Amino acid sequence: MKKSETENKRLKQEREEMKRENEKIKEEKERIEREKELKYTREIERLKKHTEEEKQNEEREKTRKEEEYKRDMKDVREMRDEMRRERDSFKSEMDELKKENKDLLIKYNKQTDKLMNTIENHERERKKREEEIIQREERYKREIEEKERKMLEDMKREREEWKKQREEEKVRREEDEKEKQIHVEQCERLKREMDEMMREKERIEREKQHQLEEFEKRVQEEKNMREEQEKNFEEQLKHVKEESEDQLKRRRTEIREEYEEICPQLHDAVQRQQTDVRSGRQHLFERLSLESDGHQNTLRASDVLQITSHSLQSHESCAEEELVKNYLQKLLMMNYRARDIKTKHINEHHHTQQTDNGYEGDIFDEMPSSNAGTSKSDSIHPMDVQIAVFHCADSHLKQMMVTKLSQCQFALPLLVPHPFTQHIEFPLWTFRQISWKLKIRKTDNDIISRVQSVCKAETPMVSFFRFGSVSSSKSQLMNSLINEKHNTFFTRNCPGSSRTRLLMDGVVEIAWYCPSEKHTDTFTDCVAFCNLHGDAGDNETQMKILTEMSSVNVVLLTKLDKNDKNASKIQELYKDKKPLICLFTDDESDVIETDMEKYKIGLKDRNQSDVSEDLRRAINDCLSSSASEFMFRLEDISKHSDIRVDEEDDEDCRRGREAAQEMMSLLKNKPLKEIKESFLPCQGKLWHQWCQKNKELHRPQWEELENDISIKLTEMMNIRQKQHKSNISEFLKLFINQMETENDNRMFFLRWLRILLNEFTSYVLSALHHKYNEKWSTVIQLKENNDKSAQLKNEQIERPKTEQTKQLKTEQTDLERISADLQAASFGLEHIMREIGQIYESCSSVKKNKTDLQFDFSSLPSFAAEMMISGFPLELMDGDAAHVPVMWVTAVLDKLIQKLGDQRVFVLSILGIQSSGKSTMLNAMFGLEFAVSAGRTTRGAFMQLIRVSEEMKHQMKFDYILVVDTEGLRALELSGKSTRHHDNELATFVVGLGHLTLINIFGENPSEMQEILQIVVQAFLRMKKVKLNPSCMFVHQNVSDVTAGEKNMEGRRRLLETLDEMTKLAAKDEVCDAECFSDVINFDVCHDVKYFAQLWEGSPPMAPPNPNYCDNIQGLKKTIISQASKSAGIILTNLRKRIHDLWEALLNERFVFSFRNSLEISAYRRLKTEYSKWTWTLRSAMIKIENKLYNQIENEEIHVIEERDLQRELKQKSDEVNKSMSEFFEKDTDADKDIMIQWKTSFEIKIKELQENALRKTRRKLNEILQQRDLKREIDAQRTHHENTLLEKSKELALRHKDKRHDEETLKREFDVFWEECVKKITRDSPPIKDIDILRDVRELLSDIHESVHVDQWKNIIDIFTVQSYSDYIQFKRFSGNPAVFRNVFRAAQEKYGLILLKEDEDQIKILISDVCQQTDEIIQSFNISKLGYNISCFQELTDYIKARIVQYEERQVKYAFKREFFIDLVFSIFKRENQTFTEQHKKFRDANNPDLYLEKKKREYYSVFQKYCEGATSAAIFGEIICQKLKEPIEQSVYRQTARDLADEMRSNCPSLNGNRSNLEQHILKRLAEEENFDKYINYIKNPRDHFKSFIRDEVSQYIRDQFSVQLRMNQNIELLQKKIMTAAHESTQHVQENRGNVDVWLKFFTLKLSDVLMFSVKDFSGVKHDDIDDFNLLEDVIRKYLPPVISDISREFSTDSFNKKLDLNYRTDEIVIDHLCQCCWVQCPFCNATCTNTIENHDGDHSVTLHRVFGINGTHYSGSTNLCISVCTSQVVTNFWFCPHDSTDQRFMWREYRRAGGVYANWSITPDFSELPYWKWFVCRFQKDLERYYNKTFQGEGEIPDKWREITKQKVIKSLDKYML
Repeated sequence: MKKSETENKRLKQEREEMKRENEKIKEEKERIEREKELKYTREIERLKKHTEEEKQNEEREKTRKEEEYKRDMKDVREMRDEMRRERDSFKSEMDELKKENKDLLIKYNKQTDKLMNTIENHERERKKREEEIIQREERYKREIEEKERKMLEDMKREREEWKKQREEEKVRREEDEKEKQIHVEQCERLKREMDEMMREKERIEREKQHQLEEFEKRVQEEKNMREEQEKNFEEQLKHVKEESEDQLKRRRTEIREEYEEICPQLHDAVQRQQTDVRSGRQHLFERLSLESDGHQNTLRASDVLQITSHSLQSHESCAEEELVKNYLQKLLMMNYRARDIKTKHINEHHHTQQTDNGYEGDIFDEMPSSNAGTSKSDSIHPMDVQIAVFHCADSHLKQMMVTKLSQCQFALPLLVPHPFTQHIEFPLWTFRQISWKLKIRKTDNDIISRVQSVCKAETPMVSFFRFGSVSSSKSQLMNSLINEKHNTFFTRNCPGSSRTRLLMDGVVEIAWYCPSEKHTDTFTDCVAFCNLHGDAGDNETQMKILTEMSSVNVVLLTKLDKNDKNASKIQELYKDKKPLICLFTDDESDVIETDMEKYKIGLKDRNQSDVSEDLRRAINDCLSSSASEFMFRLEDISKHSDIRVDEEDDEDCRRGREAAQEMMSLLKNKPLKEIKESFLPCQGKLWHQWCQKNKELHRPQWEELENDISIKLTEMMNIRQKQHKSNISEFLKLFINQMETENDNRMFFLRWLRILLNEFTSYVLSALHHKYNEKWSTVIQLKENNDKSAQLKNEQIERPKTEQTKQLKTEQTDLERISADLQAASFGLEHIMREIGQIYESCSSVKKNKTDLQFDFSSLPSFAAEMMISGFPLELMDGDAAHVPVMWVTAVLDKLIQKLGDQRVFVLSILGIQSSGKSTMLNAMFGLEFAVSAGRTTRGAFMQLIRVSEEMKHQMKFDYILVVDTEGLRALELSGKSTRHHDNELATFVVGLGHLTLINIFGENPSEMQEILQIVVQAFLRMKKVKLNPSCMFVHQNVSDVTAGEKNMEGRRRLLETLDEMTKLAAKDEVCDAECFSDVINFDVCHDVKYFAQLWEGSPPMAPPNPNYCDNIQGLKKTIISQASKSAGIILTNLRKRIHDLWEALLNERFVFSFRNSLEISAYRRLKTEYSKWTWTLRSAMIKIENKLYNQIENEEIHVIEERDLQRELKQKSDEVNKSMSEFFEKDTDADKDIMIQWKTSFEIKIKELQENALRKTRRKLNEILQQRDLKREIDAQRTHHENTLLEKSKELALRHKDKRHDEETLKREFDVFWEECVKKITRDSPPIKDIDILRDVRELLSDIHESVHVDQWKNIIDIFTVQSYSDYIQFKRFSGNPAVFRNVFRAAQEKYGLILLKEDEDQIKILISDVCQQTDEIIQSFNISKLGYNISCFQELTDYIKARIVQYEERQVKYAFKREFFIDLVFSIFKRENQTFTEQHKKFRDANNPDLYLEKKKREYYSVFQKYCEGATSAAIFGEIICQKLKEPIEQSVYRQTARDLADEMRSNCPSLNGNRSNLEQHILKRLAEEENFDKYINYIKNPRDHFKSFIRDEVSQYIRDQFSVQLRMNQNIELLQKKIMTAAHESTQHVQENRGNVDVWLKFFTLKLSDVLMFSVKDFSGVKHDDIDDFNLLEDVIRKYLPPVISDISREFSTDSFNKKLDLNYRTDEIVIDHLCQCCWVQCPFCNATCTNTIENHDGDHSVTLHRVFGINGTHYSGSTNLCISVCTSQVVTNFWFCPHDSTDQRFMWREYRRAGGVYANWSITPDFSELPYWKWFVCRFQKDLERYYNKTFQGEGEIPDKWREITKQKVIKSLDKYML
């Protein structure tokens, strides 16, 4: 031990000697350095001389050399720095070794307590050895310095060589003159400095020279002595070194052995710790139901935003796997309670655990200090949930999360380590959407507001760090600085905080403090606060970044300790020139400034408020002195190389940014107010001019005629052509190209573009808003001054008042100019899409692609559709033009249908006053991104899709919610003009569009409520009148004390009273009888009124959203979805139509009058089509039943027809129709279901009435047949008698010539003689049937009725169907006065006007004639002339009917009576028209009953029977042949009728013109007329529409038979089926007789009965034929089987298309069947243009309507007092203020826009305004102008001049337009 102490002393002495020697060496080194400096100075002087010489020779060379010298100096410094870095590297290696050893020992101490003492001893030994190592380090330093000296000398030599090389390259470096000049100046300055240095050095050199000489003497003396000492010292040092090295080796061996023992344990412990951390994090993700591996982007924004069942619930606590959903749901609603996470198991086990020890236990046993055995698994930390969601979210959801966190006034993640790789990410992209509205104080103390992106803002930044474990909460301290009432940073005291925190260590969060310019502000300027979570010593990268960028650093630690592992880091912070504030948890001192901008604050036993105040003052002091020097900008963090920046790593994001920046580069140096005009020309003046023209078109002035309308249409087309000719800017081309990229890239591009555009426009808009506010304040002040001066009556102030008025006007003009600048400067994504929409509309209008558009313009709407699918809103109404681009919106919805399918949507719209929080509420409710801020943000209306999840689709009846956000009501436009009319339009539009409209009311001001409610109530009243049934919900925002139920009830009562009052006012404007709001809409004041708390919990800008407001939002959302689930929504196709209809109606000044509900029209058309099918099913069934019963009547199977029999026969089809109707109304999945239901009852009644009418008609018809059967029984009996007589006589003749059966010629000759005699006898006994002359009989009949009419006068009879006016046929019932005067007046009226009857009377007479004609046609058909023959008595019946109808008409309230001529002309005209029918029917009767013709047909059949008799055939064989012959005529008749029915069925299915309803038929008629261009046919269609329809149907049937329907094929098919039925009947009859042992009569009766349904074939046909001896029924069946096919063949040979209709009675012809079905419709004509109502149902409910109204001149209407035909059209006239005189009377007149007030027929017509081209009848007028002028003897001149625009219409366009307007 003593030896060791002695050795230590010796070593200590040696160290002291070494220290002294080192000092000497150091002095020597300094001397050498001085010498080196001297040499260096000399070298500089030499360089100086050289430089001066170069300057004299060449100035440029000198400049370059000086530059080279400068670079040399830089190289020297770099070399020095490199050597310094090497030294630092060596030092750091040593530090790392020390740190490693220390860390290992510390970790080892934590792992085991047993080795603690041993490790401490080792530590002392290690420190001892470190001192020895330090000595070695000093020696190494000396060696390094020697090396440095040598390196400097080498560098000098290299520099000399390098300078020579640079001189050789001087020619190449002479190009840049500017740089040279700068370098010259620098060299001059350097030269001056060098001169001064040289002078100073010369002086020093002289002094040093003297000292050096003396010093050299002393050195020389000491040198010898030192050399001896050095030798001795080196020997001693060598000895010591050897000993120390041996000891060091031994110690190292010992330490290594100990380390090898400890290291595995430490390594295992570290590995276990790392594994535990990783597994804990993985387990965390699993507990949250998130993927732990590869978890990136597993949460998508689109999935989070969809409507789910979970999103409708309010969860205070939830299971762990639902924490993510719960957190996101509340966060998206801006509910800062999103972090207050409670899991269900905590609540479930909240009760106290109990034991069974009773009261005898020991407290020390029952309540141990340890909770071992009773602890539960730790709850998930709320911030772990947030960070886990952040890691798993895609880029767009991350951005949305950070935006919502910012709105909740929460800290935002700035640097986020990866949970498994620990790579640090800077999520810059997530901050891009956040912007501030900063208040900036100008030099004159004026405060202006400026919107700035948080990424661009430059603010001071205060960083907070923690070293080690401390008792105080750093986050809580920061919260006290930012907002004492809100936890900006999550602290350990926040609800839900737990012991474990797995993901937050290393995370840096940032929050900003924004001042409100009040005296309570903590900081005067905006300040950023960064919080590094976890121990700063363990997160060096994050700490390094923050310290580099911060303005002030705040460190929280327990106390200062030099031995602490973080001591060096704290020391570096202290040495840094940036301010430092140290907070010590174990220190009780107040704030102390230890050094300049270095503060110390104690926290121990101090009040939190005092600490916060001290810290606040210290930060303010630091910021006031250093904030301007160290400013923080968020974007600058991305410059650090050791972190990952999301914008750079995400390829799609990067490419999207580059594309957006490329577009923005085109806007540089462009005045913002001129950008839209330059880059987006289509949406500016041209679009606004088009909108204005369109509104003028729909709102014509007093004097506007059709020509004016045509001119406006031309002007609108010219504007479209100008739009089309404008070039597409490069800016827009880039946008279009990017829109064609993949979806992810496109999404980033659109978001980047929106961000960059906001940044680009924010500065200018802020300045303009500031100017606007200043100017507005000035205007308000001037108005107040004017109001005050107006109250004074002193004349002395009159002049100043005038000056104030002028000033006010000037200021208002300036205000409007600024307003226009604001509108021009606003530039966003919506303006770009608006431009694309206008490009599309212009191309669609001119029907041509733009030359500079690379693809077809029809693809443009797909861009907007993709944006809607991706979650971007689409502009529905252009707020600048106050116009809906219907063509564009329709095209976008069409593309949306193509991409998504015709999805069903529920439309939710919102209305409210300006800045009432509409968009904010929608954003919070659905996570949308509508623009929100104070002032007029939303312009027009935008719509955005929200997807409904698959699980919710099972509960709801739609796929999406379509949210429509609107601009504020009751606000002045930026131009200062009143917007009452615009607000009414907007309210009506969105109310009509929405299934549910939210009425947003802000505050409790009754006057504000009244103004908005008046607009809203009027909108709902309009909806009721046009049969739209939206619902509404009132949201009363910013209501304090929302929990007071009594106050809420009082508010509801006041609201209801206001609504009722507004309803009465609105009812007056809308001419309605509503007395209260419940008369307008189903409204429950208790459930449909919601009260909301105020939005902010405190005063902005630092106030978070009020959680009660968020709860109100959640409740409203649940109510909305609940109400929406009861609605079927609307399919996108119908939504497109609804938008078009609403806007077209709003363009007209009278919405209710102008609204054309396309959905209702479309639904009604569909219903009419189905109705046509149902009626055809019933009519077709009745035709079959009628045919069947007709056969049975003819066969005398039935003798009476009861209606119940018909009902029984029809029951099956009736049930099918009823079932089909029920399915149609009940199972209709379309949104039309709600519309359809209103007609269900009426159509059920219509079908029932149709069925009853059909039954009555059929019963009447069959009963008439029964009566006619008795009438023609004599005819049939006589024919049967003749046939049977011939049969018996031929049999007798055969018996006489039986022996000559082989002599065919003889038998033929004898039979011919016999047949001729019989025919002569029968003909002689039967009088011949004469031809008829219908018109002659009519004349005679009328002559008998009116004896005064001579027969010769019939040549003057007029065809009443071609008469233009019926004035000559009437005489007034009563007239007092001079008859001569009346005749003169009558004549004058005739001469002047061409008529005297009122137009209404003319129309009524025309209807009478048409109806009489139709009814007489049906009566004539009922006569059955083809069967019963012609009888003149039927004429009497017809004339009696016509006379009765005329008398019945005259008994009505008419002022006139018909002359005799009317009756005569009407009767004669009707019979003239029916002449052909009579003639054809009579011809059929004559052919069927002429003995010569009939017997000639039968001769071959009888000859065959005659032969059989001669051959001795059996009675059964002969009777079988007779049966076949008698079946021939019934078979032929049945086949023809069945084929006619088959043809009718097929045409109803396959013929395009006949397979639909009435509108479809008329469409084909109009097409045919246009194709043929036959004026006479047109006139027939115009004047006699019913006749033309019938004629068209007959032509269609004939054409179908010729082209598509094979009559012979179908008849052969039918006859084959009939043949099978006959053979089946024969077989069954044989079986029946054999089973029942019957005779031939039984067989025959059974046989005829089986065929009675299909054939007119009965036992009576065999009354004269003897067949008693037949008993072989099998033979009879075989004979029929043998002889029936030849009969069938004979019939088939006679089949032909030409004879098809001739063989059929009129009632059974196909054309008549179809006519009967399609022409039983409405034939009422428009009172103005005579267009026929297109309703399929006769006597239908509701108004008459027609799709295509006609030009008035087509009907002969002309302008009063002229011969100019009128060119007006009903659909454009009904919106004008022109007057018309109903009934051609001048006593009364009505405005066209109020035409229904005229009453009568006018009141029953619905004429919807339509300013579309409607080209059909305009083309007709142009094409047949001359023909019309000749026909009416008038011209299209003057007021009736045809517009040139009409003449551009082509026939092809007309035909194509019918598809648009008629379907």
